[in-house]
Amino acid sequence: MSSAPPPAPVTVVGLGADGWAGLTAAARSALSCAEVLIGGPRQLDLLPAGPCPGERVAWPSPLRPAVPKLMAEHAGRRIAVLASGDPMFYGIGRALAQELGPDALTVHPHPSSVSYACARLGWPVEDTEVVTVVGRPVARLAASLYEGRRVLVLSAGAASPAEIAALLRERGFGPSRIRVLEQLGSEREDAYEGLADGWEHPPGDPLNVVAVDCRRDPAHPAPRLGATPGLPDTAYEHDGQLTKRRVRAATLCALAPAPGELLWDIGGGSGSIGIEWMRTHPSCRAVAVERVPERAARITRNAAALGVPGLRVVVGAAPAALDGLPAPDAVFIGGGLTAPGLLDAAWVALAPGGRLVVNTVTLESEAVLTDRYRRHGGELVKLSVAHAVPVGGFTGWRQAMPVTQWSVTKSTNEKDQA
Repeated sequence: MSSAPPPAPVTVVGLGADGWAGLTAAARSALSCAEVLIGGPRQLDLLPAGPCPGERVAWPSPLRPAVPKLMAEHAGRRIAVLASGDPMFYGIGRALAQELGPDALTVHPHPSSVSYACARLGWPVEDTEVVTVVGRPVARLAASLYEGRRVLVLSAGAASPAEIAALLRERGFGPSRIRVLEQLGSEREDAYEGLADGWEHPPGDPLNVVAVDCRRDPAHPAPRLGATPGLPDTAYEHDGQLTKRRVRAATLCALAPAPGELLWDIGGGSGSIGIEWMRTHPSCRAVAVERVPERAARITRNAAALGVPGLRVVVGAAPAALDGLPAPDAVFIGGGLTAPGLLDAAWVALAPGGRLVVNTVTLESEAVLTDRYRRHGGELVKLSVAHAVPVGGFTGWRQAMPVTQWSVTKSTNEKDQA
């Protein structure tokens, strides 16, 4: 029996704003030999017809779902896919590697817009944070705003600089310096700048990168946010259903988020646990489950305000609302613990190595946690916080309601136990 020949490799070529003139000899040869050229209209227009005679196919919108279909339609032909700059940096290369496997790709990178921008600005690339708003909410930028931080924003188009300036003003970073770098690497390269507070520039070229020197306005009422869990309670819109900051910090410590992991935040309240889980790393994901629609809407607003608009909110009562959700790496239960079947459903959903953390303030729920602690081990602790308050002309302690917390890591021999 003879095996089928391997599929023809897909070549991915990064293009700069300088087009054909900026390509290496190897990249030009790959494009000249391609039978099919796939890219955005702007990228296809940068290629001369003579040296690149292949069939030209423009990406449809939305792009990601079209990848497998187009690859299947042209299987067996020499395919060249065009990308902006470095295909593996927020580019089509990632989708192609996921769809076809990295061994099926030959990638010819071009300097990215980030490399060009840092070269123009004199910013070390390794010290510069990069946020993309291409196909994503501008609110994502909020999680990267810290005094003195340098951020490059990959723009979605001509309107992005004004939207970024508005977000900076809203979040208390109006004094930040904004520089817009257009058509980087081409003969039409240009730049302009201003402060977010007084931004009045009209929309310019849609191909731009926005550089932000973050400066916080100390007079702005927005609270200062740190990089660790335990944000000020005033950072959240809430109706009292909020895990307070010191208990929240202890809870996130027990949940131990790691890059790429998914959290179920059951009984989301104001969304603080899921939001601060996602703020620990850009690749962390969370699903907040909340049965009250008004609170669910509030979670969405808080997530956008704190820079993690990708937080998924499910409206419904657990455990029924958990059906169909992707398997979690960790689960937090902050409300509804006595609902029949909830704790069992969360436990079964966790794979070995997954973490479960439960907070409660009632004796009835504490009895449930004590029973589970006896069965599964882990840690059972009581968290108590007191605040100094005026007592007449003196100062005394006011004790907050203590919180009982059970945290446990599911072991391999408990895989099928509820």
